[in-house]
Amino acid sequence: MEPITVQAIINAPIEIVWQMWTLPEHITQWCFASPDWHCPAATNDPRTGGKFSSTMAAKDGSFSFDFGGVYDRVIDNQLIEYTLGDGRKVSITFASDDDDQTTVTETFDPEKENPIEMQRGGWQAIMDNFKAYVEGN
Repeated sequence: MEPITVQAIINAPIEIVWQMWTLPEHITQWCFASPDWHCPAATNDPRTGGKFSSTMAAKDGSFSFDFGGVYDRVIDNQLIEYTLGDGRKVSITFASDDDDQTTVTETFDPEKENPIEMQRGGWQAIMDNFKAYVEGN
C-alpha cells in the first residue's frame, strides 16, 4: 500500500510549532480526531531511540487505545521519523515558510483494517486539531 500524507500550514514560528508537537503537556490538548475523544495521557522522549505514547480515549469511557512507538530519527525543528508498535513507519517534516508560518507534513504507512480514506481523514483531523490548538495559543 502507498503511504498516506496529511499536511497543515500553521500560522506560528517553527520553534513554537515544534514545542507544541513534542511536549506532553501540549500533546494532550490536541492529539485526538473528534470532539468526543480526548488524550488524557502522553509521554514523549523526542530523540533518536526515544519512545513516545499517547492515550486516545472516548470521553464517555467506552473505548481507548495507546498510540506509540520508537523514534528512528529526530532533527529538532525539522524532522521526526518513527516506527509504530505494529511496524508501520511515519515521517513528519517541519518547514518554515517565513518567520510566522510553518508547514507540517506527515506521511504514514496505512494499516490494513480500515479504508484508506478513513485513515487519511482521521490523521488529517488530528493535524487540523493541532493547527487550531497552536493558532489559538
